[in-house]
Amino acid sequence: MIARIGKKLDHYYYHQFVGAAFYGVVLGIAMNYFWQPGHIYSSGFNGLAQLIDTLTGGRFPVAWGIACANLPLLLLAWLTLSKRFAIFTAMAVVLSAIFVPLFATKTVLTSDPLMCAIFGGGLNGMAVGTALRCGLGTGGLDIIGMILKQHFRTKVGSVNLAFNALIMIGAGLTYGWQYALYSIIGVVVSAHFIDVFYTHQQQIQEMIVTNKPEMMCEHIQQKMRRGVTIIDSAHGGYTGKDKSVLLTVVTQHELGDLREAIKEVDPQAFYSESKVEHTGGRFFEPEP
Repeated sequence: MIARIGKKLDHYYYHQFVGAAFYGVVLGIAMNYFWQPGHIYSSGFNGLAQLIDTLTGGRFPVAWGIACANLPLLLLAWLTLSKRFAIFTAMAVVLSAIFVPLFATKTVLTSDPLMCAIFGGGLNGMAVGTALRCGLGTGGLDIIGMILKQHFRTKVGSVNLAFNALIMIGAGLTYGWQYALYSIIGVVVSAHFIDVFYTHQQQIQEMIVTNKPEMMCEHIQQKMRRGVTIIDSAHGGYTGKDKSVLLTVVTQHELGDLREAIKEVDPQAFYSESKVEHTGGRFFEPEP
């Protein structure tokens, strides 16, 4: 019995634990080795926590700000997204609040604000994108982004970018406008890395030309929960043979499984891929 429970926990929850811990560690490194030495503000609620820490003269530390600012949005995630997502997001928030002071250091790798903005933003985007890919959020704007994505198909990185104007104004008023501009560079880098690592939101249209349409359709649906449209009566211009054309849309994360399914059914099938900007109708979105 214990072995079965352990196996189930490992199967469903292990990667969420790892994602939360990875996020906390990487955020602690970015905050202490890049953002604070370079006077760079992070994006989202982490940047808000930095701003509060600065305005209170350190009396309300960044770790407390991260925990307190995220509490209302964790409740929102519990009510609107899913309880599992809210629990693991809370874990990521708590671990980040622990690791930020734990990684506090007097070692300065570089005080160049541009280098600190680029590397801090890159680390943050990698951490956030990986956490989202593992099925948990990191609090703050990520929860808002997930809600908007669920209803409006809006990319999470773009949502983060849109909500950070006030944080950048705060950075400008606190450290000077040149640091606000450097912080904006960090936010842009972070948003880009989020979209690179969080591949679940990137949609790909696949066109498959095959003479085994029914078998191909069945095999794709067995491997992933995706609909397939079959267009019959296609005609090969070179071979002169009748073919069928299959159309489906998957996420970037599912692309490897789709290619494997195609090769298993028909190694000679021709297929092409193109990025999709928007889908409507009944495109399946897994629960966060």
